[in-house]
Amino acid sequence: MLESIPVFGRRQREEVAPVLSTPAPEPAATPQQTDVARIPLDTGASVRAEIAELRTLCLGRMDATAVAALSPDRLLVEVERLISDIATDKRVQLNAREQRALATELVDDMLGLGPLEPLLLDETINDIMVNGPDHVFIERSGKLLQVPVRFRDWAHLTNIAQRIAASVGRRVDEASPMCDARLKDGSRVNIVLPPLAIDGPSISIRKFAKKPIDFKKLIEFGAMTPPIARVLEIAARCRLNIIVSGGTGSGKTTMMNALSRFIDATERIVTVEDAAELQLQQPHVVRLETRPQSLEGKGEVTARDLVRNALRMRPDRIIIGETRGAEAFDMLQAMNTGHDGSMSTIHANNTRDALSRIENMVQMSSMGLTPRAIRQQVCAAVNIIIQVERQRDGGRRVVQVTEIAGIEGETQLLNDIFKLEITGETATGRLVGRYEVSRIRSTFTERLQYYGLDRAWMAALEEV
Repeated sequence: MLESIPVFGRRQREEVAPVLSTPAPEPAATPQQTDVARIPLDTGASVRAEIAELRTLCLGRMDATAVAALSPDRLLVEVERLISDIATDKRVQLNAREQRALATELVDDMLGLGPLEPLLLDETINDIMVNGPDHVFIERSGKLLQVPVRFRDWAHLTNIAQRIAASVGRRVDEASPMCDARLKDGSRVNIVLPPLAIDGPSISIRKFAKKPIDFKKLIEFGAMTPPIARVLEIAARCRLNIIVSGGTGSGKTTMMNALSRFIDATERIVTVEDAAELQLQQPHVVRLETRPQSLEGKGEVTARDLVRNALRMRPDRIIIGETRGAEAFDMLQAMNTGHDGSMSTIHANNTRDALSRIENMVQMSSMGLTPRAIRQQVCAAVNIIIQVERQRDGGRRVVQVTEIAGIEGETQLLNDIFKLEITGETATGRLVGRYEVSRIRSTFTERLQYYGLDRAWMAALEEV
């Protein structure tokens, strides 16, 4: 276990670890971070019993109306003063740090997410995974670490989970033990309660950088080289239909956010997501979010329902946060009916597997199409698939950019514009690689010429 955890990060969270086609410089040391007082886990049983008693007495004397009217900083001061008074009356010996720690814990419980609050404030943390009240893990720079953060009991953790769900108008309880939600900052949350989660409530939080990450940052992090960034920029500007493929936590949403920065400000964009997490910067964006069914089994609004409705909203582009079911058919229809430049993400291990997954999901829509007809639809709709991957050193990288070149018989023809080849690693275990490039004439060359970017495309390929 770690001895302590940093809570206030002073640099932007790194979504991608560095690697370039030439050895990259070693990362700078993590900046010093400000700690927040916490009650140590090794505090003696008698002291913890006294702290628990103080906590109960303190909560009993608080006025909910007065608490709601105070700012977090002012509330912390008032709670610390109340704890000091009660400790004096009860003759409980607590030092200043323990009083401050208890006050911080109470304020986090009342206004925040309890023990998770310092982890949410730490901008170097990408993911937070709670496996019951006594086991909390984080991901930092692509590596999983267990941290000394605990909840008091199952009830305490369940209360935090229900508070997260309630904040976005959803509920999670024994009757409905699974829930997807989001925090105020856009972080994505998945909750599973007992009896489905056997060892206690489970909470998985995917955090997002407060400042959107653009291609410049991705190049600095080593997710790609400048020529690849230029090619992807041209693809977005030319309104090519793009699928971003990869595994869980590989950086798909980050990549799509970066691509979306090249969409013209005059375009109308409609986004469809299960939990809103895209960070589009354009002024004309309509954000749609799915809704689960109620306890009575009514009121469900699926991604497919929203994609169909989006087609009636006069969009220039439709962006689907993640394609995972029958909405794949409607996505292809949108891409084939004048909504060029649409984008989505999909879970797949490589670009060819991504095509197979799309085909399988279209079959889920029960449209009665033959496999060949589906493949023709996919080839006509999708121009480029970008494969991103979280690799064994923790780095998130673009490993493949593939063009859908057509179909011959039953086989889809693919052209790997770029493909990453790992050539070695540094003494610290950081991977080093180079990109292989294909300079075959693209099937969308006419589109490039229409936008006047065909020469820029070829120049970027020559730079690799």
